[in-house]
This record gives sequence, structure tokens and C-alpha cells, in this order.
Amino acid sequence: MADAALRLQNLFEQLLGAPLPVRIRAWDGSQAGPPGAPTLVVRNRRALRRLLFKPGELGLARAWVAGDLDIEGDLYTALGLMAGLIWERGDDARGLVEALRDPEVRAAVRGLVRLAGPPLPPAPPPEEVRRARGHLHTKRSDKRAISHHYDVGNDFYELVLGPSMVYSCAYWPAPPAEGGTLEDAQRDKLELVSRKLDLSPGQRLLDVGCGWGSMAIHAAREHGVSVVGVTLSQEQAAYARKRVADEGLTDRVEIRVQDYRDVADGPYDAISSIGMAEHVGAERYLEYATDLHRLLKPGGRLLNHQIARRPQRDESAYSVDEFIDAYVFPDGELAPVGTTVTQLERAGFEVRDVESIREHYALTLRRWVANLESDWATATRLVSPGRARVWQLYMAASALSFERNRIGVNQVLAVRTPDSGASGMPLRARMWGAPERA
Repeated sequence: MADAALRLQNLFEQLLGAPLPVRIRAWDGSQAGPPGAPTLVVRNRRALRRLLFKPGELGLARAWVAGDLDIEGDLYTALGLMAGLIWERGDDARGLVEALRDPEVRAAVRGLVRLAGPPLPPAPPPEEVRRARGHLHTKRSDKRAISHHYDVGNDFYELVLGPSMVYSCAYWPAPPAEGGTLEDAQRDKLELVSRKLDLSPGQRLLDVGCGWGSMAIHAAREHGVSVVGVTLSQEQAAYARKRVADEGLTDRVEIRVQDYRDVADGPYDAISSIGMAEHVGAERYLEYATDLHRLLKPGGRLLNHQIARRPQRDESAYSVDEFIDAYVFPDGELAPVGTTVTQLERAGFEVRDVESIREHYALTLRRWVANLESDWATATRLVSPGRARVWQLYMAASALSFERNRIGVNQVLAVRTPDSGASGMPLRARMWGAPERA
């Protein structure tokens, strides 16, 4: 009798202590759960073994990447329904030990073990990062981490990001539903950064983590500045150099494969760091801020565009997201925006403006997911089915996290204010338009 889905539903509800909000379809064809809800497809017993040997987010991620688990129906709806029960539970070992004291929970685990079959842990998918030590953030380990994420093929990123080739939050004056396009929103973001930095002809700009060269090209072409862009990715650098040559900007834009810590040809008039500081790490962040302060001339501006997490009551309890760390951004760390501001100030910067653009990132991510899903066959051919599933899951889940204020993204504008105190910044009313008086 085909009843695996009903058994799974009952077992999961015992473990979770709440009704399962999605349907289940099991490997034997059976189905159970609320009609009309998105369906969690458990393709084989191996998915259960992954969950048993690594309970929580990482076990689920391994099953997803390997194709042992799938979702039929709207992915965002399914992730949203499961968020409170699974994605936000984490892998708190103490919580698991506490739960196992409940006889019903222990019985449910024994039921899963019997249903899963022979207790052999499946090997992690090949897309998972293997490393012996933790978050070192040495130049060598950072280069390795960047290569894992970015050196997967420029053609794949073209498919996901679109013609703009900008891999950070766009700036949407109008939502997609009102006619806004991803390309327009990314151009507007680059222009916003340029205006905040007050770029003008003859200046020198350092673009830290320059990606595929979009900010460097925009700043040189639209504002007449000379730009040095640095990246640790060989593939990004090769792509960016070709774009620079195609634009006829080789006399004004230099793309280097270089760690920001090795840049020694300052001072620069301005520095942009867009979506790069997440890779720095908490222990190295003051060093990062100090290095950028050193590279700026007095009166020079820094625009630091960075994802932030919500602060915790006990910051020592913070741990890196296991799925993101293992499959997406190895060694990436998020900090609250207040911590970022404090570290920039400790390095000597005067922070002049902080703008949250959290909702803009949710819109951006949904467009990237749509790009990926619209040409799924090509995406899996360019990388691998597992790698494409990694990007699909992390971008969709991240969109929900931005929408629900679990994470945010901020542009922090800071100045290396000279001893005279003359920051060179306009009064804020003049920055954003003075209010009209009757």
C-alpha cells in the first residue's frame, strides 16, 4: 500500500509540533496534506537520510541541491509557508537535544529512521564547499572563496543578471509591475552611487570588488573619472577588461586581479565598495575600513553598499548561515548596520548618510530568479543542475528574507574629513531638495 506521504506528514508534524502547511508527494506516488497548497516532492528515501544525518537547514539544502527534494507550485509561497517551521528554526543543537526529551519526538525520529531505510549517510553534493578550518579571511582563503562563487562561468551570470552584469541590489524608482526594468534599475543604482560620491572629470575612483566592470565603466563614461577596479576573480577581470576595451575606455579604466589590501597607489578622490564588504569578515572589518581610509585623500568619499542582518540580543550567539556558507558565499559574514557604521568611524571616517534599500533587493532577486527559471535548460548546461538549484534556492529565499526584514541592505556614505572639519558635503536639505515654504 502506497502510504509514505501520509506517514511523512504525521512524522514531520510530530517533530515540528504544528500542522505541515504544504502537501507531500512521496517516492511511492502517495500524497498527503492540505489540498491546493504547494507540494513538497520527496523523490527518494535518500532525502530522509540527509535530514537524519544533518538535521535542519544544511540537510534540507543537501537534499534540494542533489534533487532528492523538489517543490511543485510557487516556490516563494512554499518557502514562505515553511519559513516559520523550518528555515527559521536553524540548527540549534541545544534545541534539538531539548526536543528529543519528548517521547513523541523520539518516536517520530525512530519512525523516520525506519522509513529512511539503511542508515548510510549520503555523500554531500559536489557543489558543497569542503574545508578543514573556519573563517580565516587570509588573502589566500578569500581568493579561494571568491573563486568558488564567481568563477562558475560568465555565460551563467549573463543569463541570471541580464545585460547590466551588476550583481548587487538595483535601485527601483518604479517597480517592475509599473514598467521598471532590471537594466534601468541597475543603471539608476550606479548613477545613485556616482552622485553620492560627487564624481567629476579628472578624479580618481577606486572600485573595490569591481565585478564585471559595470560601476567602473559607468563612472568613466558618464562622469569622466579615471577608475581602478580590483577583483579576486580571474573570470570577472577578463570579462571586465573586454567590456572596457569595447567601450573605448582603456585609457581611463584599469581592471586588476588584486586584493584590496595590496592596493598601494592612493590617494583616490573616491572609493566605491558595492556588495563586497560581506566577504571581509568581522575580525577583518576594521582592517578593511582602515585600508580604505588610508587610500582616500582628505575630503574623499567612500560609498559602502552592504547587506546587513538584524542585531541579536546576544551577538556572541551569531553563526553564519550553513547553507549560504557551504554552497553560496563561503566565509561570508553579515553584520548589523550599526556595527558597520561603528567600524567605519573607528577607522577615522565621518559617516554622513545611511540609506536602507531593503525592498529594492527583494525586487532585484525576484527578477534574477525569473531570468534563471526562464532558461533553466541553458542554465543547467552552463553550470550543473545542482549549481543552478543552489542559485534558485538562495535567491528565492533571500528575496523573502529581505521582504520580511530578516536582512537588509544599506548604502553608507562616509568622508575622510580633514582636521579642519571641512567635509565638503552640502547641507542635507540641499542634498535631497529643500522643503518648500509657504
